[in-house]
Amino acid sequence: MKKINWKKLGFEFLSIFIAVISAFALNNWNENRRASDAANKILAEISNGLKKDIEDVRVNKQGHEDGILACKFWRQILEGQEVNLDTLPLHYSNLTRDFISIQNISGYESLKSKGLELIEDDSLRFEIITLYEYDYNMLQKFEEEYNEMQFQENYFEEINKNIAPNFEFDRKGNIVGIKLPLIINEAEKNILLSYLWKIQMNRYFILQVYSQTEEKLIQLRKKIEKNLQ
Repeated sequence: MKKINWKKLGFEFLSIFIAVISAFALNNWNENRRASDAANKILAEISNGLKKDIEDVRVNKQGHEDGILACKFWRQILEGQEVNLDTLPLHYSNLTRDFISIQNISGYESLKSKGLELIEDDSLRFEIITLYEYDYNMLQKFEEEYNEMQFQENYFEEINKNIAPNFEFDRKGNIVGIKLPLIINEAEKNILLSYLWKIQMNRYFILQVYSQTEEKLIQLRKKIEKNLQ
């Protein structure tokens, strides 16, 4: 009977075992590396989208601030106070202007398609989900669906029928002035003042929402950029 070389057999088994474990570890490392690269790529895409979203938020904030200035301008007109009539067309245009909430969600959609768990940092993943699933939806609903925020639809016609008859136009149809004092009675004046108050208060409200969202965007982008370093 041939004698079994257990030492040699054990060495061969150990060599095969190490080779298998090494191959498994290398494959696992490659998968983790690919997942990490995919996560970083998506986070970079989200960060770029947040940068654009911050710019869009600031544009809308400025628009609502201009709307508040328009309310103050027309309130002065109604109260017979002195105003700079050179800004009349601008304040007329800004008074009931509405805005839409523009959101760059391609990065987040890529993340959802790959799997949210691709982001290993639980806190970062939670902040991203909260922003896109809650904050953005809330902002969009306030801006585009909430009835009180639809200034053009709710107030333009009523306000315009009282002030437009007093406008002065040039030959091209451009507003160049207004006849003052406005020819309206006290009841009409009070109704217009109530509209201006309502518009102004709602613009103040949405500005608070925008400011809170803007801060979240800034902080989230900083956290993502730090994560990518």
